Amino acid sequence: MVDLWHHGDREVGPGLVDLAVNVRLAEPPGWLLAELTAELPRLAAYPDTTEATEAVAARHSRSTGEVLVTAGAAEAFTLIARGLGARRACVVHPQFTEPEAALLAADVPVSRVILRPEEGFVLGSVPEDADLVVVGNPTNPTSVLHPASRLRSLCRPGRVVVVDEAFLDAVPGEPESLAGEVVPGLLVIRSLTKTWGIAGLRAGYVLGPSALIDRLRAVQPPWSVSALAAVAVVACCRPEAVKEADELAVAAEADREFLLAGLRDLGVSVYGEPRAPFVLAEFHDGARLRERLRERGYAVRRADTFPGLGPDWLRIAVRSRPVMTEFLTTLNELT
Repeated sequence: MVDLWHHGDREVGPGLVDLAVNVRLAEPPGWLLAELTAELPRLAAYPDTTEATEAVAARHSRSTGEVLVTAGAAEAFTLIARGLGARRACVVHPQFTEPEAALLAADVPVSRVILRPEEGFVLGSVPEDADLVVVGNPTNPTSVLHPASRLRSLCRPGRVVVVDEAFLDAVPGEPESLAGEVVPGLLVIRSLTKTWGIAGLRAGYVLGPSALIDRLRAVQPPWSVSALAAVAVVACCRPEAVKEADELAVAAEADREFLLAGLRDLGVSVYGEPRAPFVLAEFHDGARLRERLRERGYAVRRADTFPGLGPDWLRIAVRSRPVMTEFLTTLNELT
């Protein structure tokens, strides 16, 4: 039985270099901290997401009726599971397990489409009778980016397609994004926690046709998005923040390519074309290697809790070049 509730934060611990959690910054940037701090005296008031909704709409050239601000992507998955009345959901794996966990908690039957490593985790067909399809882009943990045209082709009358773009702002230029497109039956989820180091704040949003957004809004608890999260959404949607995010993505891309080159030099198998700031790799006796890395001070993400993967798979979060260099040296000593 796969543990769908296992996440990378369970791997970290005191004294360990964190290569398990896909949050790149150790803390939010100074300008964001300043805006959050300025909001603290106003916390007696109930939160209002009006300005945040307008900021997201402007960021993606959408109407405000096509935007729902959420307490991170996790809340979005719960709202989708509870608000759309799906009868036959399909989740494309390996991918982030929270969507399936939310669907099962809402008593929605789920079938799985398992993408194959030897095929580069390329997105194939899904069951014709699925009325809800969930896929990540780029997908966590495979780091593979699917063509927007292929995702659009999944849409059809009577079906909702959910594309989780939580990591797309970590890919330079945000290629293959559907966030700015109005496509019948298509919902796009975005998270701000990964790029800006605010996983503890919970900030994200859903984009889609207003009729679908209304159904999600109808089941969203009142004030679920905190005032601080709303401030963060506004700040991170400004043009200067979007530009900074792209610069961070370019730096992460260079660090990822350095890590990939080092892994391949060690004969480690990496399938597909990683595009996100994390890498999924297959090792000989990966479960034992993970424990030995932990003994040497490194926490990496076990991947056998993702459907379709076994204990030899590990996900490695991309960090700075010096951290990657030391990690590769340790890995070389252990393999």
